[in-house]
Amino acid sequence: MSDNAVDTSKRTWLIATSCAGAVGGAAVAVPFVSTFQPSEKAKAAGAAVEVDISALKPGEKLTVEWRGKPVWIIRRTPEQLESLQKTENQLADPKSQRNSADLTPEYARNQARSIKPEIFVGVGICSHLGCSPVDKFQTGAQPSLPDDWAGGFLCPCHGSTFDLAGRVFKNKPAPDNLEVPPHMYLSDSKLLIGDDKKA
Repeated sequence: MSDNAVDTSKRTWLIATSCAGAVGGAAVAVPFVSTFQPSEKAKAAGAAVEVDISALKPGEKLTVEWRGKPVWIIRRTPEQLESLQKTENQLADPKSQRNSADLTPEYARNQARSIKPEIFVGVGICSHLGCSPVDKFQTGAQPSLPDDWAGGFLCPCHGSTFDLAGRVFKNKPAPDNLEVPPHMYLSDSKLLIGDDKKA
């Protein structure tokens, strides 16, 4: 046998074992690396939620869950939008300026606290102790509400009241407005809650 034949044989053997080793190493590495990725439960906990709002009629509310929190989507009527102007002087933070970076994205720092005036998107958790306020859309005098009530939300735990833009009224236990989560419109009838990269 010549030296050349031995070298060729060794080279083929080295290439074959190297390839087998690389395939085996990749087979071991893939499951190992995948353990660093978040679990399906973790992805769901922080994942954005797509919502179809095409069936939501004026004056109706839809609740979805995002990050374990209730998120309210309300299609406000023209009368409900008009009420937002009437209550401004009664509110603790009408322009959503306090804690604004945490509670209200830049695109929702307006009177309606929304991208589109008629659609309000807010986290349904009171900023006082984490209770969930109840709908009080009916206007006028009611138990635990003022006689000139224009519609909104009442936290039954300690009596904090919020208007239909989630803005807290003055002299209430809740220190801040309701949170507006990051969101954006994918179309006129589809909302994405939890992501606003294109907003």
